[in-house]
Amino acid sequence: MKASDDYSDIIAMPHHVSKKHPPMTREDRAAQFSPFAALKGYDEGLAETARLTQERIPLNEEGAAILDEKMHILKERERERPLIRVTYFVPDEKKAGGEYVTVEDTLRRIDIRLRSLCLSSAEIPFSDIFTIEILQ
Repeated sequence: MKASDDYSDIIAMPHHVSKKHPPMTREDRAAQFSPFAALKGYDEGLAETARLTQERIPLNEEGAAILDEKMHILKERERERPLIRVTYFVPDEKKAGGEYVTVEDTLRRIDIRLRSLCLSSAEIPFSDIFTIEILQ
C-alpha cells in the first residue's frame, strides 16, 4: 500500500479557510518556529564566566621602595605637572581579580589626605599603583 492511498479520501478536498480568523502573514507564521531563549540570561552568564581577570600582584619591598621614591620626586615636581605613565590595578566589579591598566597622562596633584594620585583623566588610589614612570 502506497502512502498516497492512505489519504485518498481527503487529498482532493479544498483547503479550509476560517471565517473567524484572518490568515496569518508569512512573518507571523515564521515567528512561531523561530528560536527562543529558554534560559533567560544564560548566554550573558556564560560570557561572564568565560571573561578572564588577573590577580593583583603584591609589591615586594624593593618595588614598594622604588614606588615611594618616585612619589617623592613627583611631589617635588607637582607644580611642573609632569607627564607620567602609571600602571595600576582596577578591581573587577563582578568577580574576583581585575585588570592592570596603563595610562599616560599629566599629573594634576598628589592628594596625601585621600592617598591618591590625581591625573588629568583619572584619580588612582595609592594602593592600586603598580609602577610609575616619569616621562617628562
